[in-house]
Amino acid sequence: MAEEGDVVSKTFRALVERADRKFARVRDFPSYGRAQGQHYFQKVFKAYMRLWKYQQEHRTELVKAGLNRWEIGEIAGRIGQLYFGQYTRTSEARFLVESYVFYEAILKRRYFEGCKVKDLGVRFKELRFYARFLLVSLILNRTQTVKVVVEKLKALVDDCNANFRETNFKEWKLVVQEIVRFMNADTTFTIASARPFRYSAIFDCHPNSVQDVARFHAKKVLKFRDSILMSYHRNEVKFAELTLDAYRMLQCLEWESSGSFYPKHLAETKENGIVVDYSGTSGLIDMKLVAGMTDPTLPPNPRKAILYRPSVTHLIAVMATICEELPPESVILVYLSASGKPSHINASPVESSGGPKRTTKNKLTSHNSLEQNFSSPESHINGKKGSSDYYDDYLWLGSKGNGGSSNLYPGDIIPFTRRPLFLVIDSDSSHAFKAGLTWCRKRRESCLTAFAI
Repeated sequence: MAEEGDVVSKTFRALVERADRKFARVRDFPSYGRAQGQHYFQKVFKAYMRLWKYQQEHRTELVKAGLNRWEIGEIAGRIGQLYFGQYTRTSEARFLVESYVFYEAILKRRYFEGCKVKDLGVRFKELRFYARFLLVSLILNRTQTVKVVVEKLKALVDDCNANFRETNFKEWKLVVQEIVRFMNADTTFTIASARPFRYSAIFDCHPNSVQDVARFHAKKVLKFRDSILMSYHRNEVKFAELTLDAYRMLQCLEWESSGSFYPKHLAETKENGIVVDYSGTSGLIDMKLVAGMTDPTLPPNPRKAILYRPSVTHLIAVMATICEELPPESVILVYLSASGKPSHINASPVESSGGPKRTTKNKLTSHNSLEQNFSSPESHINGKKGSSDYYDDYLWLGSKGNGGSSNLYPGDIIPFTRRPLFLVIDSDSSHAFKAGLTWCRKRRESCLTAFAI
């Protein structure tokens, strides 16, 4: 029997190492791009599902061999993290719900709370679990869960400060401050009667019944497939890398996954009619629960690439990648929320003195790139607007006033108007984009709409 237990334990550890290696390959994959690394994700899911099943089937032998409860929680957390990663890449609600199911199971079964070990590494694993669970709960509008997890996170940070005085937990105190500030600013928490931002069949009529939409479809049918949500402000309300602006836009671009909303309280798992005791060692997670929480009749959510404080170069690279992969007869929405100009304290001498807002070299480079993108470059359209004028106003994407390298100009968006584009600018310089891109819509048959807030 001892030899059999050793074999089970060694097999389990080998499966853990194999799954962790595969997980490391996909952990830092970007959240945009349609086919990037998809085969790797399938292999990682397969490895962790095999590991999860093995620990369920050999739980008794593994516990005798010294398996800790937090190790089970870590495996479940990795699976939840994988599901959430797939949600960020596909925007499919079923992945988000699956992630929530695993994270909630970890909380209810107290996988981390039950271990009375003074292990700093385990405490950090628990802290990261709470932070990830908070993000998933926020996106799902589980306000009660968020409040419960916030209190547990606060208590854990205080406990860590008391028991590990030699370690600085300043970053985790900032995480607590971020989520509290987010809750105070979000109407979902401050207004009890506030309805979700998501489109719901209960409150909203079907899109085909709206006359304007039906009239638009009669001319040309375009499907909303992709979106880019970018926010860059100083001292903005955020949690992790999800700003309040991007969070609200994310909600507005999704369908409610169930006609009756998500169940407010998940039913306790039962075996033979008896409620399972979560205080014991349990690895049973209802993976079929998501089937009753999604509505197959609803159209798919558009993919969303959420960018937190990107550089201008990175933003343009993401837009180029998504536009290149955009399916035919599809439209992309780009939401840009940023200040029009940097503060006077951080502004560069050139900008604060009223001089040129873009260096001659950068302006000449962008002007030349425009000429390459157009078959017959024109300096003016109807004698009103020249291409060089699209570099007067801009969005400021930078922590310091370092001139043109942090400025996004209306002219930088022009090459992407070859694809159907719906542009939303949330800025004090939004008027420049609305006026500056109108000529492009007149010049070529592109579905460009500039909406200024």
